[in-house]
Amino acid sequence: MAATSGVGSRSPSVDRLIHEPARLAIMTNLFVVESANATYLLQQTGLTWGNLGSHLARLEDAGYARITKGFKGKQPETTISLTPKGRAALIEYRQQLLAALARMAE
Repeated sequence: MAATSGVGSRSPSVDRLIHEPARLAIMTNLFVVESANATYLLQQTGLTWGNLGSHLARLEDAGYARITKGFKGKQPETTISLTPKGRAALIEYRQQLLAALARMAE
């Protein structure tokens, strides 16, 4: 059995759903806007359509994101926003991360 490192074995609990880099990028981009369309998120995160859709589905299932599909004129448009639960989760994640970094400095 492999030994665990000191950092990994003592790390505080953080929201693993948010901690994944692509989902963290999505959530931080959504945090600063009321809502965004999928094209904006693609440009900001550098994800592919498939990856973006997969990560958004996970965030929606957790209740962190709201996805609205509609039309702008005759063009289909997907709009994404953080839910109040998602905003609160991101703020809590930030606090957990800062606490972990503070413990590392001790």
